[in-house]
Amino acid sequence: MAEMMVQAESLVKIYKTKETEVLALQGLDLSVETGELTAIIGNSGSGKSTFLNMIGGLDKPSAGKLFVDGKNLFTMTEKELVSYKLETVGFVWQNNGRNLLPYLSALDNVMMPMHLSSGKNKREKALELLERVGMSHKKNNRMNMMSGGEQQRVAIAIALANNPKLLLADEPTGSVDTATADAIFDLFRDLNKDGQTILIVTHDIALSKKVRRVVAIRDGKISSERILKESYAERLKESGVDWRAEDTQDEYAILDRANRVQIPAELIAGLGLSDNKVSISMRDGEIVIKKPETE
Repeated sequence: MAEMMVQAESLVKIYKTKETEVLALQGLDLSVETGELTAIIGNSGSGKSTFLNMIGGLDKPSAGKLFVDGKNLFTMTEKELVSYKLETVGFVWQNNGRNLLPYLSALDNVMMPMHLSSGKNKREKALELLERVGMSHKKNNRMNMMSGGEQQRVAIAIALANNPKLLLADEPTGSVDTATADAIFDLFRDLNKDGQTILIVTHDIALSKKVRRVVAIRDGKISSERILKESYAERLKESGVDWRAEDTQDEYAILDRANRVQIPAELIAGLGLSDNKVSISMRDGEIVIKKPETE
């Protein structure tokens, strides 16, 4: 069996206020293998960022099970959680201000998290990371001397500073133009080829076509997955492929542990239902869902 980096089972998250309760996750199930590059997509409010924050140790689940690198996030002490955030996960945010200190150079920014560890040769390692993300030539520049795409590359180097087993990225291309977003996504793919496990939340469905596995979250549950077609697996290296225009992935609906499946709203709308009842039957090995026949 493949080694699992992330295992989430029946994950629930409830946010409470004096007036109301918001169910952000409603029994989410997801496994991510070590060495995978997985993208999570979903509309605003679908629960994708909530899920990423839980994996990053920034938010606590209300119920269910959540293991990352074999560690149970439900039973961690505060001390264990601090070590987990320092050693197991690295985070890249959409807002560069959460990654970069504006009064430090790119090199000093990358070295900053290293001061929290006992590793040696910090400067040499920081320079290697800047080289890895294509930013060694800007090592002495501060944030205001770099473009948004350059800042995000430095942010990725910072997230890698303490050799995290899992790299998390929340909308890492949300504030850059299309060409820069493509370049940043290609950087993640290159890091993944070197063995880095990466989980990315993105709103850009077209950009996610470059990823082998795309998980869609709807209403706090996994609704579908898209898997890269075998015919495109070898074409990832080609620079001339228009990934935004081509159909590169097969899409599959996901059954949850109770054999429930989410049906896209546009398909349900096409049935012209008057209420929430449908007719289900088996026909020639296929499950058919249709509008009930009127009496």
